[in-house]
This record gives sequence, C-alpha cells and structure tokens, in this order.
Amino acid sequence: MEPKQRHGCVTAWLVLMIIANSLTAVSYLFISDTISQNLPEPIPQPMIITLAILSIVNLVLAIMLFQWKKWAFWAFAGTSLIALVINFSLGLGIGTSLFGLVGLAILYGILQIKKDGVTAWQNLE
Repeated sequence: MEPKQRHGCVTAWLVLMIIANSLTAVSYLFISDTISQNLPEPIPQPMIITLAILSIVNLVLAIMLFQWKKWAFWAFAGTSLIALVINFSLGLGIGTSLFGLVGLAILYGILQIKKDGVTAWQNLE
C-alpha cells in the first residue's frame, strides 16, 4: 500500500493554521491588554484564557490533521462554533464573529484538493 499523500496546498494551509493558532495563543496570553484596547469593550480575563485555550486546542487539531485524523476536522468545527458564541457574547459584529466559520469552510475546501486522484479528505481516517 502506498503511503498517503496530500497536495502541497493542503500542507501549506495546515502549516498556516499551525502558525496562526500559535501566534493567536501567544497573543491572548501575553498581549491581551493591547487586544482589549482595540475592541469596543474590554475582554474579561476568563474569556481571554478561554480564547487562548481554544487557540492551543486548534493548534493540536491542525497537527492531528497532519496525522490524517478526520475527528480533528470535526473538533475544529466545534471550536469554531464555541469561538462564534464567544465573539457574539463579546459584542463583536457579525462579520468578525463569522470569520472563524469562513476559516472552517476554507479548510474543508482545501481538504478536497486531489493529489494523484485522491483528496486529503478521503485520506483522513
């Protein structure tokens, strides 16, 4: 049996997800005051910690997608919905709040790119 392969675009997107979620987690943990200053209302500390944890979870999920785990996609969908609820509760606009779901849709679309006639989605276990 040939080893599974993913298209370079899929790999690039997963790497981007790893980098973005790492930077987001670090931002929430170390520069949350600056983030809060740029919002209409300050973010409560427990919410900052929750968002940092979600970013760390998303980082782990992106790594699991690298390891062909389909459950990681569905868990990523769950964290995106949690982030959506948090964003709404913080009073962010609908566009900003829905941004995470756009990322989920892009991820799903990118997992449909074929390499040797097989999508990355089909290779997920």
